[in-house]
Amino acid sequence: MTERSDRPGGPGDVPIGRPPTNRRELSAKLLWIGAYLVFLGWPLEDLVSGRHSAAATALGAAGLAAFVVAYLSLVFRNVGRPFSARTVGTLLGTIAVLACVLAHSLGGSWLGLFVYVSVACGATLPRRGAYVAIPVNAALMYLVGRHSDEAEARNLLLITVLVGFGMIGVRQLVRTTVELRKARATVAQLAANEERLRLARDLHDLLGHSLSLITLKSELAGRMLPGRPEEAAQQVADIEQVSRQALVDVRAAVTGYRRARLAAELAGAHMALTAAGVAAQVPAEPDLTGVPEEVEAALAWSLREGVTNVVRHSGAARCVVSVTHRQTLDGPVLELAVEDDGTGGPARTVPGNGLAGLTERLEAAGGSLEAGRTRRGFRLLARVPAAGAPDVGSGA
Repeated sequence: MTERSDRPGGPGDVPIGRPPTNRRELSAKLLWIGAYLVFLGWPLEDLVSGRHSAAATALGAAGLAAFVVAYLSLVFRNVGRPFSARTVGTLLGTIAVLACVLAHSLGGSWLGLFVYVSVACGATLPRRGAYVAIPVNAALMYLVGRHSDEAEARNLLLITVLVGFGMIGVRQLVRTTVELRKARATVAQLAANEERLRLARDLHDLLGHSLSLITLKSELAGRMLPGRPEEAAQQVADIEQVSRQALVDVRAAVTGYRRARLAAELAGAHMALTAAGVAAQVPAEPDLTGVPEEVEAALAWSLREGVTNVVRHSGAARCVVSVTHRQTLDGPVLELAVEDDGTGGPARTVPGNGLAGLTERLEAAGGSLEAGRTRRGFRLLARVPAAGAPDVGSGA
């Protein structure tokens, strides 16, 4: 069964495709980008080694600082709020010139700066431009390195190319993530609009005829008064009957809209878990053909309660939801399991008001509830009879 596990989510995840909105996201993004700064270790070691004069060391430090500022501006800021093409070209030219000057003047330890030039090219240039710029940058690195440390230049040649092309892939992933996020928002908006239209249509169908009839009979009753009070009273009685029936119809319709649906709760569970930083493994919409509505509603409420407990109390990093059809000696049953790997403290083993109410709801549908700790965390298992229900698979 297809699972909604495309976005594992976690407290330290980098907000792909959008600028950071808080300190935690800022720190995560800086850490992710800063991992590439490992190649700066060689230039820093060269500066403090004492192999250069004081003037050369000072100029080298200033040049390295300017290089890092320009590089981080390109790769970090340009992801969230892109620079203009002219600014990108200027900054790329600046770090390329600095890499050439520093590597040529101070030696082979500075050739790693060309790796950052490739990263910047892959992160900021259009794809076709990056495909050309990255090999050109690698060739330039080799030409500069031949005069200082040809062996080091050969060692870095492949890395310079591969890291640059890898950044092109990362950039495409960011673009795809942004487009997917926009598509999901659009689908959610369309679904909400469709639900509003369906509600408006159903209310019109339910109330249109009844209200028209009430209006007509009210006019008739008004004309019959005061000359024919008996007939007017009959019209008022008819109005009361029609209005009562309309009220029953509206309540039935609203009950249908408010009834918990398992498919909707599965989608909501995935969103709630990922938003809380829990890696979610949730089955796709199951086939519930033949499953009574009260049974589906009981499972939906069970799922909501289980996911709420995971989000609020578990401290879990991973949660697995499964919906399974089983054949037992008492007949076919439908099982919903919510398992997490959290600790959550001893309070989780004591049934609270939520679990007590859930147990009553399941028992009313002929089912049962099991909840308790396991070796790996906590497990909530809701079981209901499902005569004639097809196999809906498992999310495990």
